[in-house]
Amino acid sequence: MNAPTHRDTLYYDGNCPLCMREVRLLSQIADSGLALVDLHEVPDETGQPTRLEKLSELHLKTADGQWRVGVDATVTAWSHTRWGPLFSVLRWPLVGNLADLVYRYWARKRYQRLYGCGDCAEQ
Repeated sequence: MNAPTHRDTLYYDGNCPLCMREVRLLSQIADSGLALVDLHEVPDETGQPTRLEKLSELHLKTADGQWRVGVDATVTAWSHTRWGPLFSVLRWPLVGNLADLVYRYWARKRYQRLYGCGDCAEQ
């Protein structure tokens, strides 16, 4: 599914049960400005993050072509819901630094558990 260019596009891991829970919820409550794309269903494109990069950390491409990764991708995706202001707290200076550290640790462990490739997740 290719998303129209006027929408933010969240690339998610369709093989991850936790990711799928969040995507199911987002699909029900997000506004029409957010497209959800299983990264296993689209080919890698030149000049964009690779599938491995997208598997290692959550990626969102904004409507204007900018990439958001990790917590920034989550906050942007949730900004398309009425719960967005709650998630914006994750970008506050001290909270944001901690959120980024916790997210990167969790993302690495999630990738290792699902795909069994510790070296890949370290990139």
